[in-house]
Amino acid sequence: MLSRVCEKLNIEYPIIQGGMAWVSTAKLAAAVSENGGLGVIAAGGREAEWLREEIRKTKRLVSKKPFGVNVMLLSQNVEEVVKVVIEEHVDVVIFGAGNPVKYVNLLKENDIKVISVVASEFFAQRMESYGIDIVIAEGNEAGGHIGNVSTMTLVPAVVKSVSIPVVAAGGIATGKQIAAAFAMGAEGVQMGTRFIATDECEVHPNFKEKILKASTRDAVVTGRVTGHPVRVLRNPLAHELIKIDERCGTVEDVDRISVGSLRAAAIDGDLKHGSFMAGQSAAMINDILPVEDLMKKLWKESVETIENLKIEDAEVKK
Repeated sequence: MLSRVCEKLNIEYPIIQGGMAWVSTAKLAAAVSENGGLGVIAAGGREAEWLREEIRKTKRLVSKKPFGVNVMLLSQNVEEVVKVVIEEHVDVVIFGAGNPVKYVNLLKENDIKVISVVASEFFAQRMESYGIDIVIAEGNEAGGHIGNVSTMTLVPAVVKSVSIPVVAAGGIATGKQIAAAFAMGAEGVQMGTRFIATDECEVHPNFKEKILKASTRDAVVTGRVTGHPVRVLRNPLAHELIKIDERCGTVEDVDRISVGSLRAAAIDGDLKHGSFMAGQSAAMINDILPVEDLMKKLWKESVETIENLKIEDAEVKK
């Protein structure tokens, strides 16, 4: 079950914790890294000096295990964030929402592994040409900013188009889905929403409760008029944003009611005005676990699923 993802990142399980703005902090990242995966701190929406302190906090919590930082290229302080990442000698940087080409060589010169989230096979090929170490093929079942293609279609298309390792993401919350990702040619998975429902995730309890109560239709897409659609859990804010999309409103209309909504959800637990970013996998999550127990559960189920498929395949051949 070892993969190139494990080898490149020096981790035990090919499981990357998603970098979720206002959600992925040092406590969660350290717990994931300590238990065999790649923990990730999210820099999105945060000041560069906040990130510096979280990086140092993570180093104090982990026993020399690797961890990463997620950098949103739509953020206004990307230059400052990259500078902090280099100065603090982070192991891995994961870029999302844009093209990271201007930072790749600089990071590699400082022995930092570079990963990019992609939403098409064409963008994956560009990332490979830039020297990216790993790409994350994220389907539109994911929470937060999304593309147009489903995980089931996107992952094998990206795998076929590049020679570097591919990590599957978008709607993944169980060991069976990890096994499915391997079946599609991925060498690892990234999971965000599943890690919100853990003891170590520091979001407001209302956020976790919304995930536990979610059905398959509760993770809806908003903000289409901005050109950067976002998947969130249903609430009054989400309904207002959907109405703006339906009447072909403006970016200003969206900003007027959504500025500060990520913090409102994650920190304040504001059920009316918060943006509870989560993927469709929320419907498959019905418990809150310690990260240690979750990692063991996920990997055990994935291995058992693969072994069962081998047995069934042998029976068919008979």
